[in-house]
Amino acid sequence: MKFRFLILFLLITILVNQGIYSQVSSGKEEAPLMKSIFFGGGSYYIDNEQVIELKEFLDNLPEIPQYTISIHSYTDNIGSVDYNNWLSQMRSESVIYELVLQNIPIENIFIKDFGEFNPVFDNSTMKGKLMNRRVDIVFEPIVF
Repeated sequence: MKFRFLILFLLITILVNQGIYSQVSSGKEEAPLMKSIFFGGGSYYIDNEQVIELKEFLDNLPEIPQYTISIHSYTDNIGSVDYNNWLSQMRSESVIYELVLQNIPIENIFIKDFGEFNPVFDNSTMKGKLMNRRVDIVFEPIVF
C-alpha cells in the first residue's frame, strides 16, 4: 500500500515539475516563475532528485538578484492544525536551507506558511492531499 502511494507521489511530482513555465504578460512585465518541492506525508525531507531539479531550475534563472523570492508552504489536512503549522514551517526551513546552499541571499526570501489552510488542491481526495504536501518557491521580478 505504501509503495503504491510512493509511486503515485513520484509520478505526480514528475508531471507537475514538467509543467513549470515562464510567461511574459502584455509586453513589458514578466510573470512570476514558480518551482514546487513535494514532500511525503508528515515529512520535511527533500529528496536528492528534487534538489537536483531545484539546482537546474536556479541555473536557468537569469539574474536571480532581480527577483524577490516567496516561500509558500502547505500541508494536507491530516493531523492537528498545530502540527500542520509546525510541519509547514519545517518544510519552509528545508527549502530555504537548499536555496542558501545555492548562494541565494536569505534577505531576498519571504515566507508564507499556510499549513493546511488555503489549499490549492482538494484535500478530500488522496491526489489532492499528495499535491498539497509541497512548498512553492515563487520568483517575482523586481520592478525598478
